[in-house]
Amino acid sequence: MAYVPEKALPLKVPPPAFADIAKASNDLINKDFYHTAAAALEVKLKAPNGVNFTAKGTSSHDGPVSSSLEGKKALSNGISITQSWNTANLLATKVELNDTLASGLKAEVLSNFNPKSGNKGQKVNFHFKQGFAHARFFGDLNPSGAVSAVADAVISHEGFLVGGEVGYDVQKAAVTKYSAAVGYTTPIYNAAITATNSLNVFTASYYQKVNTAVEAGAKATWDAKQGSTVGLELAAKYKLDSASFAKAKINNLGIASLAYNTKVNSGLTFGIGGSFDTQKLNESGHKLGTSFTFEG
Repeated sequence: MAYVPEKALPLKVPPPAFADIAKASNDLINKDFYHTAAAALEVKLKAPNGVNFTAKGTSSHDGPVSSSLEGKKALSNGISITQSWNTANLLATKVELNDTLASGLKAEVLSNFNPKSGNKGQKVNFHFKQGFAHARFFGDLNPSGAVSAVADAVISHEGFLVGGEVGYDVQKAAVTKYSAAVGYTTPIYNAAITATNSLNVFTASYYQKVNTAVEAGAKATWDAKQGSTVGLELAAKYKLDSASFAKAKINNLGIASLAYNTKVNSGLTFGIGGSFDTQKLNESGHKLGTSFTFEG
């Protein structure tokens, strides 16, 4: 029997949530590319009483500036309360109970309110993670009284993952969506195939940690309702040193994106990036963006 290095063995931890079966490749392809906004600012502060404050502001390439302010306080017995307010004048409150009702169970109660127009709906979520299973339930009560729910689950065995998702409209007594996924994960690579949008959109993804400095990944997507074209994205991340990294990606349409991130000091992280149409480099339409994160 061939020897398998310990670092390549399957993960012996509870499986990820259904939405995270392909998280490694999705994060590599989608996160830390700063061209999606002209500028983004995030400030994280912790008050002496233990309340964590987060203020965010985003200036889009087209449209107004959006911002939000959030405060989170952890109480005793695994209970925490988060309240936020954004420029859409939406007040949101979330109460989380971690391992309070049962071991491995996280419960969330969310409420949204607009001071001008009133109630904007409530949600109740449950996350159960233990051993070889990870199940979630999301219940949504909108202001009109309609009730909908989404449930998903993932089971694992020696690195293999199998999961499914279903959405249900209580008022219409009808299934609104269903999805399925399979994957295999180890500490150094991850592969997954997902079928979403009622099994109409198929995605195959792969991620590998090549070495301590390099990560690489790819994703192919085919929409059965849109035709025969397959969308392809390739991405790579290179760790320049302990405080900075660079990322690059390109898709089948010739759109290339570059990004650079550095931790300037213990309280400031800076990011800059751009998106370029490689088939129309002499034309306008390219996007640049910056990001500043302050922590204190």
